[in-house]
Amino acid sequence: MQQSAIPSTDRTFETPSWVQDAVFYQIFPDRFAKSLAVPKPANLEDWDTPPTIHGYKGGDLLGVVEHLDYLQDLGVNAIYFCPVFKSTANHRYHTYDYYQIDPILGGNEAFAQLLAAAHRRSIRVILDGVFNHCGRGFFQFNSILENGSSSPYLDWFTIYSWPLSPYGPGGHAPGYSAWWNDPALPKFNTQTEAVREYLWGVGRHWIEQGVDGWRLDVPNEIDDDTFWREFRRRVKSANSDAYIVGEIWEDASRWLQGDQFDAVMNYPFTKACLGFFGTWHGLDAGTIQGTGLHSVDPLSAERFQQVLEGLLGRYPWKATLAQLNLLDSHDTARFLTMACGDETALRLAMLFQMTFPGAPCTYYGDEIGMAGGATVEEARAGFVWDQSKWNTPLHDHLKGCIALRHAHPVLRGGQYQSLFAGDGVYAFLRRLGDDLALVALNACDTERSIEVAVSGDTDPQSVRSAWGSPAFTAHDGMISSWRIAARSGSVLTARAFDR
Repeated sequence: MQQSAIPSTDRTFETPSWVQDAVFYQIFPDRFAKSLAVPKPANLEDWDTPPTIHGYKGGDLLGVVEHLDYLQDLGVNAIYFCPVFKSTANHRYHTYDYYQIDPILGGNEAFAQLLAAAHRRSIRVILDGVFNHCGRGFFQFNSILENGSSSPYLDWFTIYSWPLSPYGPGGHAPGYSAWWNDPALPKFNTQTEAVREYLWGVGRHWIEQGVDGWRLDVPNEIDDDTFWREFRRRVKSANSDAYIVGEIWEDASRWLQGDQFDAVMNYPFTKACLGFFGTWHGLDAGTIQGTGLHSVDPLSAERFQQVLEGLLGRYPWKATLAQLNLLDSHDTARFLTMACGDETALRLAMLFQMTFPGAPCTYYGDEIGMAGGATVEEARAGFVWDQSKWNTPLHDHLKGCIALRHAHPVLRGGQYQSLFAGDGVYAFLRRLGDDLALVALNACDTERSIEVAVSGDTDPQSVRSAWGSPAFTAHDGMISSWRIAARSGSVLTARAFDR
């Protein structure tokens, strides 16, 4: 397929400069690590047993502190935490106090220690902001449950009928607006000024405490651009370098105009990786139904290129460099599971993720081969700290991919150009000034040899192998006889002639 370049200029759009250099690690706090320094309630599930919907494992924030060396050694320099505020659910999306860290996690004191320890290591921290809905224990909602129509906070929520039914029976309308009609998650009435001020205040407060940004849960369900513009203003006025990334699963152009979010969680990237790296090795698209991604279409190399260029051309370039590029998350099955256990698919996707524009994000445990079942809950198991049970080669592979990204600024901020797509191979170029990186990914079960045109000012003597098989010939702006091993990738670096 013919070469294609992504435009380098577009609308004015400013995002935090640190994000394109970030390598994120997503932590589900109840399941990553627990410390003996944090007192625990008695009724906890055993760490190594399969997770259940309502069960707690007892992970905490000091447990994360005690394993920051592990994350730093992996190459992580940013952490995205699922919710940490007081809640009555192990996932903590049922928030009932946005100003207090859950005591099972260690409370506000443990969070302060975590933030300080992470920042000493130059590791950024972003929190999950659940501002569309709260838990039934949220004070103002609880006031309505206790006082009915006499509650002074009646306009904080949308009440449809009395009496309210916050606990069922199952399938019964709760009498108030709730997220997906789930009575455990009453939806805020964000048309009420007091609600807006409360949520904006929460957004600013934690930035003032030193948090580096927000991941926004289902922000599209607060269907109000004015709300999010003011949220951005409040957050950025506290720290202009704060990162705001929204959970938008499809086209997010509406929110990425420079006045609301910096980026979104790039689930279309996830689907593209599954479609190309997974399906070439036998992934049945029906395998991942119901995992949060709905469906994945098998992609040829040519179609993979088209999908990627559609993504890269969709948003302003600075927003593209700030996209949170993930292979899976707490809302999906794990990539390894969705790829039918094909480790080579995951290895290819990891290399691609670390060489593609945007901020890569690893879901905790993927690097050691945690798989789980096809459901979201099974993907939230306790991290396996027994190293004898790790897939150490996979861990070392991701560590190497991250190190490659850190070593070459061109892979983090360089412009993008497709070079080749066909016969199960996709190759592209990143360019930053006079620095070039060429990446080729072979999704086939046999070795491939390709030829690509690079750039007329490329110095053929400067071409070096940075990753994978070194077999290639460089001459006159061309790379020929570039051999890519089966189910593998290759990265070359080069310099342009001095001008």
